[in-house]
Amino acid sequence: MSETVKYVLDEARIPRTWYNINADLPAPLAPALHPATKEPVSPADLAPLFPQGVIEQELSTERSIEIPEPVRDVYRQWRPSPLYRARRLEQALDTPARIYYKYEGVSPVGSHKPNTAIPQAFYNYAEGVPRITTETGAGQWGSSLALAGAMFGLDIEVYMVGISYRQKPYRRAFMESFGAGCIASPSERTAFGRSVLAEDPDSAGSLGIAIGEAVEEAVQRADTHYALGSVLNHVLLHQTVTGLEAKEQLAMADDYPDTVIACTGGGSNFAGIVFPFLGDALRGGSDLEAIAVEPLACPTLTRGCFAYDYGDSAQLTPLTKMHTLGSGFVPPGFHAGGLRYHGMAPQISHLRALGYLEARAYEQLECFAAGLRFAQAEGIIPAPEANHAVKGVIDEALACREHGTSKAILFNLCGHGNFDMQAYTDYLAGNLSDLAGSEVEAAMALSGLPSVAG
Repeated sequence: MSETVKYVLDEARIPRTWYNINADLPAPLAPALHPATKEPVSPADLAPLFPQGVIEQELSTERSIEIPEPVRDVYRQWRPSPLYRARRLEQALDTPARIYYKYEGVSPVGSHKPNTAIPQAFYNYAEGVPRITTETGAGQWGSSLALAGAMFGLDIEVYMVGISYRQKPYRRAFMESFGAGCIASPSERTAFGRSVLAEDPDSAGSLGIAIGEAVEEAVQRADTHYALGSVLNHVLLHQTVTGLEAKEQLAMADDYPDTVIACTGGGSNFAGIVFPFLGDALRGGSDLEAIAVEPLACPTLTRGCFAYDYGDSAQLTPLTKMHTLGSGFVPPGFHAGGLRYHGMAPQISHLRALGYLEARAYEQLECFAAGLRFAQAEGIIPAPEANHAVKGVIDEALACREHGTSKAILFNLCGHGNFDMQAYTDYLAGNLSDLAGSEVEAAMALSGLPSVAG
């Protein structure tokens, strides 16, 4: 009886709406532009790629958007995800800070990505679209869409960044186990992939290249849509289920964060945990320190240019104003594949430009060291991406110790590292190194930014 009551209570705590930060922005986002005309995109322009339900969310300025019941039905498998107080880490660091982490590794794929894969698959299913193409870096997004495709009976084709395809064979196996196809990108399947291979037969690939291939295939087939795992407004919207749950859980603990930290590649993980709290601040609530942590080898927020750019290297997607390293930028093959993207979500870039968040960049080795320090205290081995957030949290907690200040620090442990043990094996054996992108290549990529007013 007690187990049944507990289940009902937990189920009731799954949010019924997502939070849309567009409603509270102090200044509106710059519009997305059509890649050919450079005019603001219309819903009709997006229809070849996305279902109508997603398009409406992408352009919406409503604060709360209802989560469909079929989506909540699937969410029930792992939501609400747990929020933990990291007391053993606090003790290990001898810090007066109160450290909390939301643990998204309890999802079926071990990360936060199903939070948006499930609704995107649902909206395509509801519109009668039988097939979706997508890209993936580390494989967490591809795994999530493969799962979602199985849930709603959709065919899924995933272009996986080549270096990750070779580094992470178990992620490929996971996708294929759910019936999805997984292709190393760049590939011979698309005209864009063939053009990349013609210039560089040994290309490691990039998320920009993989997106280009997935979009090319989607626009050429009437039965196919495209799904993106980060960056766009609707993706960040879906991820806010994480932060909304965390708000209620922290209220149960009679606490509220002074600082919220998340690793940041395209931006969905950061937005998911930060936006509900930042929305409070934007509406006149408590001040919030929001810290986005990224890899120094792909420093979009810390070193990128805030400008209009394409979301893909094939230059097929709409242009958005974002922090970017240039759509042609190919980052080195560090293990946090989910953070190897040339651009940042327009909403996050906009808030960064307005001064509402701080960005930090760390090297690969110091992030792995932080991840192991966390694991040895808390018993969870983080994904390489999440290690960046852990490094930021440890730095903040040690600063509290140094200055004798107590504050509440919240971060999103966005996924476990159970599929990434080869990376840890390499690290422990001393076979990993800090990787730096070519300054020349970075300059060339930025020199190719499109000429757009604003």
